[in-house]
Amino acid sequence: MGVLDVLNPRSAMADSTAGLFAYAEYPLAHSLDHPGDPGLFGPGSASWHVLGDVASFIGGIRALMIQAAHPEVVAGVADHSTYEADPLGRLSRTSSYVTATGYGAMPEVEEALAVVRRAHVPVKGESHRGTRYSASGGDFASWVHNVLIDSFLVSNQVFGREALTRERADEFVAEQAKLGAMLRSTDLPTTQASLSDWIEFHPALEPSPGMEATMRFLRNPPLPIGVNVGYRVLFQAAAATIPPRLQQMLGVKEYPGAVAAGKAMVNTLRWAMGSSPSWWLALERTGAPMPDGVQFRRPPPAEGAEERFTPVRGSRPA
Repeated sequence: MGVLDVLNPRSAMADSTAGLFAYAEYPLAHSLDHPGDPGLFGPGSASWHVLGDVASFIGGIRALMIQAAHPEVVAGVADHSTYEADPLGRLSRTSSYVTATGYGAMPEVEEALAVVRRAHVPVKGESHRGTRYSASGGDFASWVHNVLIDSFLVSNQVFGREALTRERADEFVAEQAKLGAMLRSTDLPTTQASLSDWIEFHPALEPSPGMEATMRFLRNPPLPIGVNVGYRVLFQAAAATIPPRLQQMLGVKEYPGAVAAGKAMVNTLRWAMGSSPSWWLALERTGAPMPDGVQFRRPPPAEGAEERFTPVRGSRPA
């Protein structure tokens, strides 16, 4: 980074935010070795549209909160994860999985799924209420997958560059159900309405010691000082989009102005970062045209990407 980059607020903000996800190896480093491969979803898919916008940052935070409402899932995280000691590492690994399965060529998708399947094998145990759990499929896998997909969709609809129509939102859910099936999830809604109802009224949900510990951590994670202020805005924005029944269970509420502040933060991040570099990479790999109105500001850290990349510059939002 040169002197001009340091003085450029757009560059500084993009570097700061991107640094949150820089603790795992980029999963699409050799994606251009698979020309023409559309991956699991492909150009024009609803999934590429939703996952490519910075509103997904809020979706990720929202998913972590709601996932904690399931006692067996949160017990599995508490018993087998190092998220408290290495929160940025866990965040980066989740981001890497979403990037690989969302935008990768099929060999990259399969590799990412294989990594997750291996990691889930030893995740077994018993929750505080004496219920056995296993991360390798079943209700555990369904809850994690469905909450993540619902959270990405809700965040896009509230904070995204362009909200999807009902038909297009249903397409996103159905596309992602294919991914869930590959992870042995057993209950996969295929419409936005059925997905939302499945989550809000899931019979297994109740407060637990693991939920309380997770929520304490998410309210005040050990992030770098320069990132913490922005994280708090995103956290409150995410909490504001959770259904009231689950808000009460999780101990969060919608503060006045939280959604407006979240929209302002997302607009600023979109101005600074543009859309996902991995979306650009997938378009380049498949030879598809760039969607109207989408701005790509940086190449991904993939072999051959920098030589092919031409930034699309836009104006700062009002």
